[in-house]
Amino acid sequence: MNSSPQRGMIGAGSAMFLVGSLTAVSATIADYPVFGGQAARYTVAALVLLAVVRFTGRPAGRSARRAGTSHPAPTRPSLRDWLLLAALASTGLVAFNVCIVAATRDTSPATIGTVIATVPIVLALIGPLMDGRRPAPMLVLAACVVASGAALANGLGSGSVRGLLLSLGALAGEVCFSLLAVPLLPRLGPLRVSAYSTALAAPMLLLVGLAVDGTGVLRTPTAGELAGFTYLSVFVTTIAFLLWYGSIGRLGADRAGLFAGLIPVSAVITTVVLGIDRPSLADLTGAALVAAGVVVGLRARTAPRDPAPTEPGSVGPAPAEPVPAEPVTCETTPIGIARGSS
Repeated sequence: MNSSPQRGMIGAGSAMFLVGSLTAVSATIADYPVFGGQAARYTVAALVLLAVVRFTGRPAGRSARRAGTSHPAPTRPSLRDWLLLAALASTGLVAFNVCIVAATRDTSPATIGTVIATVPIVLALIGPLMDGRRPAPMLVLAACVVASGAALANGLGSGSVRGLLLSLGALAGEVCFSLLAVPLLPRLGPLRVSAYSTALAAPMLLLVGLAVDGTGVLRTPTAGELAGFTYLSVFVTTIAFLLWYGSIGRLGADRAGLFAGLIPVSAVITTVVLGIDRPSLADLTGAALVAAGVVVGLRARTAPRDPAPTEPGSVGPAPAEPVPAEPVTCETTPIGIARGSS
């Protein structure tokens, strides 16, 4: 098997498993102001990522030349890059969080999770178009199976029309988190995309927090809250973002999107390991559907795509290669704590 797609699968699966694991962390930060907490979380992640960018040495352009791309990445983002990064941060991170928090007032967490579980379908349809390819019918079918399994693991839930619309807004933010990165990854690599997007999102979330909570947007966290935010900043944000963006560069948004179905499965596994809950028949059936959909989707034939480079010295995978045509082998969105997603 080509090592690049294989590493992409491992990276995407690991990223989504980390995102799903934060369900168990939600209880430790439930009493902390939501938007202030997210602003602090992204600030810490941005500082770590920017430090890595600063000390990894060689500029992104050298990485792109080694990867054989015709347009080497610039050392600094262009104006167009900054506009895309700002759009990614404002939609995929900030708007996503705002919609999630607002939706919980009108609908159940299960409904929100079920709507967001359709991410693989949207990415399977739109992702190839952004690469200049046609969607692969078998991949779209596999994405539908993955989404069905994730929705079953979430539980369908109930709620109002307003709650459903806000859930769709969160879905749009989740999709933008991946698709807006597609044109940036060949130029900047996963390390810089992760670093700059989190750095831009932090002040945006702080402003939202000031509007919602006023001067109470930030406070000194307890020991338990500090541990929870540390986990979110390091694992669910820094590492997961790098793995996810590196996987999109290797697999394409359509194939990588299949692994978003692992989020509710990871949430179930985490709660079982920690002794919080036991899996139901729906949980197990949903996990089986997700696994089946991912396997089928990864074996679907797709048109070749251009490779995307990664940063030297980053936690993410190595430079991308085209995905071969032959077979190869995206909370229960936790409400009140933002993406992992993301």
